Amino acid sequence: MAKSQNSFIKQENEKKRLKKRQDKIQKKEERKSNSSESGFDNMIAYVDENGNLSNTPPDPSKKRKVDASTIEIGVSRREDIEVPAVRSGKIDFFDDSKGFGFIKETGTQEKFFVHVKGLLQEVKEGDNVNFELERGMKGMNAVRVKKI
Repeated sequence: MAKSQNSFIKQENEKKRLKKRQDKIQKKEERKSNSSESGFDNMIAYVDENGNLSNTPPDPSKKRKVDASTIEIGVSRREDIEVPAVRSGKIDFFDDSKGFGFIKETGTQEKFFVHVKGLLQEVKEGDNVNFELERGMKGMNAVRVKKI
């Protein structure tokens, strides 16, 4: 009776496993021996006083103290610009049937939307008016519109 071939295949597989294990151990030893060349010190990067990366540590004499309270995170605050509450302008367009129109401010030539609900008096195109501004859904709206 012939010998089973399973034993030969098992022996070959065992040899392959041993060879892989030895190769792994050998690679590990090679990495250890080469680690002195590319150690942790070679991986460190420094930032100099100008914010550039370098491989040399920064000079401590050039170090500046920064007050943490002066650092602004996010959008800087807008300074309040004093805007007159009551503005003057001229009715550029007004549609009585639809109940809206536009006012052109005299100084800046900006146009502002006006709705019939924002009128204190009845107006028509070409009338000079005083008005105040309010933020609406699509921009600034003229409210409390009064003829001059």
